[in-house]
Amino acid sequence: MEARRIAEEAEGGVRRIKLGAGRWLVPTIAALWSIFQLLLSSVILMNSTIVRSIHLSFAIVLVFLTHPMLKKPKKGKLGIYLGSRDKITALDYAMALIAGIAALYIAFEMFMLEINPDYYGIASRQGKPIVRDMVFGITLTLMLLEAARRSLGPALMVVTLLFIFYSFFSEYMPAGLDFRGVTLSKFVSKITMSTEGIYGVPLYVSANIVFLFVLFGALLEKAGAGKYFVDLAFSLMGRFRGGPAKAAVLASGLTGMVSGSSIANTVTTGTFTIPLMKKVGYPDYKAGAVEVAVSTNGQLMPPIMGAAAFIIAETVNIPYVEVIRAAFIPAIISYIALLYIVHLEALKLGIRGMAKSELPGFWSTLISGFHYLIPLVFLVVSLVVLRTSPALAALRAIIAQAILIPLENLWRVHRNGTGLKAGWKNALGKTFLQIRDALVSGGKNMMGIGVR
Repeated sequence: MEARRIAEEAEGGVRRIKLGAGRWLVPTIAALWSIFQLLLSSVILMNSTIVRSIHLSFAIVLVFLTHPMLKKPKKGKLGIYLGSRDKITALDYAMALIAGIAALYIAFEMFMLEINPDYYGIASRQGKPIVRDMVFGITLTLMLLEAARRSLGPALMVVTLLFIFYSFFSEYMPAGLDFRGVTLSKFVSKITMSTEGIYGVPLYVSANIVFLFVLFGALLEKAGAGKYFVDLAFSLMGRFRGGPAKAAVLASGLTGMVSGSSIANTVTTGTFTIPLMKKVGYPDYKAGAVEVAVSTNGQLMPPIMGAAAFIIAETVNIPYVEVIRAAFIPAIISYIALLYIVHLEALKLGIRGMAKSELPGFWSTLISGFHYLIPLVFLVVSLVVLRTSPALAALRAIIAQAILIPLENLWRVHRNGTGLKAGWKNALGKTFLQIRDALVSGGKNMMGIGVR
């Protein structure tokens, strides 16, 4: 429970809203964002800049609604107000509204230009922003810095501010680091009025590719794939010396194939593996260290890696499958090295494997969750064999998983002896909840990536 709470705070916001409209508003916005991204990949045809603007608007609004200004409430009425965790304050509603409008400003300008070619829009005044551009541009920059601080901590905001100050005061720097400083109008024009700054390649990748992979991972997790991979790993490695630690390595590698998130990987596998590692004799700090190491390496494991992999493919202008090929061997080597390390630790500590009676059977476990592998096959075949775009491959995998969820629930009803006629309503109700939770989880998990 504690591990899941930490993961939810890291990816879904620290607030646990119990009061006010936020109880339904945040899940609704997150689910609508997921639906928008799905429609964008299959139905909606829209200007790329408008897509980036809407994507950023969803992300920044969710950050302000789910992360209070102060992560820990301070003393006094003001400190309690700014650090409120059980409700969304009026200040946060106002900041979310202002930030969302500022992020949508460029979309409004581009939309007006599309419906009226004679409109003197933002594309016609590049390098010469008017007062309105300056106001919205500066507002968006400040709001984005605050959103990054709230969701990711102060480090990224401080680094960004240092580079912003450097651009303004660079002419006063020592020789070799100096260049002609920029003006405020030039800064706003480059950063907020073009696709070279905030609306650049990283946001394009986040909006068009990363979101679908995150949503696919959320669907698999809600369907129960995380526990399946953990059980499969234990059935294979549990009986060997230091079995739980080796199972943690294998489980994190399998989970990393579909999550692309070290935090989600840690929670999915760590809640099972860390207690078992401690049970067989690993010290608690070594059990935690093993889990952190193997879960972090999950971001290197194809086919779904961290967001940086998609940015690499887009920036270098190579197919994503080439990134997969480059990452596959290092990822395998890293897991082999971790297996060897935990084996050495088991030898030093005199730890043996778990009893066969404590472990699930391999073949029964493999067959019980074989359907979780079908969407992965869709994904790999689309990427490697058919050479489709990552977005299309992810969309096909999502559709496959969305079809399998109700079929799995109906099969479980039939297997339990309830009968399809009597239990189909419960099966469809569970399906609706799983898909709804996946849509909400996908939106919440993406907001931190969206404001980077």
